[in-house]
Amino acid sequence: MRLSELSAETGVSTASLKFYLRESLLEPGVPRTRTQADYGPAHVERVRLIRALVESGGLSLAQVRRVIDALDSPTVPRHELLGVAQDALADGTAYDEDPDWTATAVAFVEHRDWRIRDGDVLLPQLGSQLKALAETCDVGSTSTLDRWADAAEGIAAGDLDTLTDDDEQALRTAIVGTVLSDRVLQTLRRLAQQNLTATLLERATEAERQTNRPGPDSLR
Repeated sequence: MRLSELSAETGVSTASLKFYLRESLLEPGVPRTRTQADYGPAHVERVRLIRALVESGGLSLAQVRRVIDALDSPTVPRHELLGVAQDALADGTAYDEDPDWTATAVAFVEHRDWRIRDGDVLLPQLGSQLKALAETCDVGSTSTLDRWADAAEGIAAGDLDTLTDDDEQALRTAIVGTVLSDRVLQTLRRLAQQNLTATLLERATEAERQTNRPGPDSLR
């Protein structure tokens, strides 16, 4: 297919496709003439991947490049797959590291008996996030964080269950699945909040109705 057909197939403008080609995010097509090339299913798949990472995953093109570089790299040991995914997805978000809050984060993961890489950037990042929470709203005690961590462990177990025996496909799932499922989890959390709130309100309304229901004596 020509570039215009690739655009129609993927819903990505030809201008964006040309940009992907210039930035080497997309492999060149097979030359057809001096100014035209043919593109195939692999190009369709790659463009759809880039679009999903940018639009659904919210990644910058710099992050997309790291993801693609990781996907195109030689096979890595299976126990390192999620580590490679996390490295590829590092977003470089600026945060103020606070040694005291980093220590709090370290103490929490030790409390959970989680085995985390020494010096992992996620620890000061978690510390910064916990500090922001503490300074702006009341999220309860450590028990609240433990409940979140319990949920995170269940999600992580599900992530591992999705990895197939094919190392290349497993790496793709580890990286792309993490990106796209992060947004799914955010949406599911909000839907669950709505459901729980509605359920609690319904119960409270029913309890109030039962309390205010006239008894036998009131009818005499």
